[in-house]
Amino acid sequence: MVTATLSQNTTWAKAGSVQRAWYIVDAKDQILGRLSSALATILTGKIKPIFTPSTDCGDFVVVINVEKIQLTGNKVEDKIHFYHTGHPGGAKFVSYKKIMAQKPQKALQLAVKRMLPKNRLASRQILRLKIYKGGTHPHSAQQVQPIDLTKI
Repeated sequence: MVTATLSQNTTWAKAGSVQRAWYIVDAKDQILGRLSSALATILTGKIKPIFTPSTDCGDFVVVINVEKIQLTGNKVEDKIHFYHTGHPGGAKFVSYKKIMAQKPQKALQLAVKRMLPKNRLASRQILRLKIYKGGTHPHSAQQVQPIDLTKI
């Protein structure tokens, strides 16, 4: 029988020792699904070498120009968002055409939230996602850095 042991160099991230960075992403002409999977990777901290699944070690992400985001194929017409109010007969269906016209931030937030792990950490991770409709944002004091999503 072989037993596995941790080497001396293995490090586990602790909640107080995580350094969080601020990144900015321009969503202009980006595909919704590909963008949201990259954002979920950053929010969970999987791009860091100290990633620990049981610790919240993700970074902050500021997304601008979200009204110019794209959906491929006929998804704008065909894709439906379902939610339930909690009351009997409270099933609601909203098309993505209506969501993208009224609140494009909600479409991106829903996509990213559903790509995060379904555990206690996800509620804190989604709060670090800041989405803005135009090209400006109020987070200039945090020295946000642009990030290349093609390398994620």
